[in-house]
Amino acid sequence: MRIYFLCKVALSLLLFVLSASSPVHSQSQQTVLTSPSPVPRDSRYPAHWWTPVAKEGAPAWEILPQEAGPGEVILSKRNELGLLSNFAATPFTFKSKRYASLEGFWQMMKYPEEPNDARAKLPALEWKYTREQVAQLTSFEAKNAGTLAEENMKKLGITWVTFAGKRFEYRPAKPGEHYRLIVAATRAKVEQNPEVRKVLLATGDLILKPDHHQGPNPPAAWRYYEILTQIRSELQKRR
Repeated sequence: MRIYFLCKVALSLLLFVLSASSPVHSQSQQTVLTSPSPVPRDSRYPAHWWTPVAKEGAPAWEILPQEAGPGEVILSKRNELGLLSNFAATPFTFKSKRYASLEGFWQMMKYPEEPNDARAKLPALEWKYTREQVAQLTSFEAKNAGTLAEENMKKLGITWVTFAGKRFEYRPAKPGEHYRLIVAATRAKVEQNPEVRKVLLATGDLILKPDHHQGPNPPAAWRYYEILTQIRSELQKRR
């Protein structure tokens, strides 16, 4: 009877071990082990800056708030940090001209400045907007106007844009005139819009990250989050 009992216990233990090492159990255990733990967030900052957003239904270009790493924040258009986006309707004056957004300023440089502009001399080429009209656009409307202009630039075989009658490369290997203009215009936007300045300073020492995928090694002018970090540092030194 004692031998029978011991055999039964041994069989039960063997079945338990086999069950624990089964593929289903291993897979379940592995799932638990590999589940990512929440990234710790600094309590000095608004928690909603990192509120998770479902990936289903989100645009393919978007980097979601919860994808920020430790010490980082995504400049998401889903909350007030969107004021820091080039797309935001944050009007400013630069070189005596008024622009509705930084995106409008950026994209209008692709358009002809005046009738004798080389970009305006091909009759078969249609420019859907004037330079002045693009300067008053915001968000995706401004972006789309720029996309149309880039198609014309390809047809013309040019890679330059202009400002105040001066030509310069649009995507230079090293930061040039285009970059300097974007930095100066971004600074004007921040300084002339109190709410933008307030939001930027509210990010404290967080590492600013873009809310959209940019591909590897984007030109310096495209790295708006780094430009804003530079301007934030300047503002903090004045306080």
